Amino acid sequence: MTAAAAGALTERGGGFQVTASYGAILLPEESNDPVEAMRLVDQRMYANKTSGRRSPDRQSRDVLLRALQERMPELAERHAATARLAEAVGARMELSTEERLQLRQAAELHDVGKLGIPDEILTKPGPLEPEEWGFVRRHPLVGARIIGAAPALPGAAALVRSTHERPDGTGYRDGLSGDRIPLGSRIIAVCDAFTAMTSARPYAEQRTIPEAVTELRRGAGSQFDGAVVDALSELVVELLWPTPAGSA
Repeated sequence: MTAAAAGALTERGGGFQVTASYGAILLPEESNDPVEAMRLVDQRMYANKTSGRRSPDRQSRDVLLRALQERMPELAERHAATARLAEAVGARMELSTEERLQLRQAAELHDVGKLGIPDEILTKPGPLEPEEWGFVRRHPLVGARIIGAAPALPGAAALVRSTHERPDGTGYRDGLSGDRIPLGSRIIAVCDAFTAMTSARPYAEQRTIPEAVTELRRGAGSQFDGAVVDALSELVVELLWPTPAGSA
């Protein structure tokens, strides 16, 4: 019935198309709570609205991801894993649907500013000189500017700018500390570190998952947000060692 109603509100002609999006829920089978029911309806309407076309934010993101993939394919693949993990941690920390969307976008693109760093610095086998570190430390700001140029991605740009801040205030670019750092940026920092440590890298030994979690806990409160580390650790434990159904 809902599909038929949407079809009645659809019209096509020369050079134009009018469509109707909707969300539906079956009561009381799917929910007895009015607030939860409205949330599901809204979520399904949004999914229905965007399923047939690429939204402006998706188009902008895809272009930037393609540029990153062409220049640094290994980094792009790692970012995809980071984004999936960040979205799961965001859900665990009860971020809204819109906040999780911005979080995923930022996680996928958080190092896009490295496109502006010369190859000889990115691939340098030895320690970087102070001026070379200056280039590296600029990349969150450069990335935020690149992403912010897309009108549909301002939220992601703001998160990217702060992904290298630290709770103790010793990060960059703005020297933010504690809760002054956006939660999405803190989530990306933890998830990116975890993904990097558990991936094969030419400049560092690959860590096991327990070793990576231990390292994150060691840096909790100074380099990493403690609540985010806890959320990721709990999620990893549940994924690797799920509680059997029916057990206490």
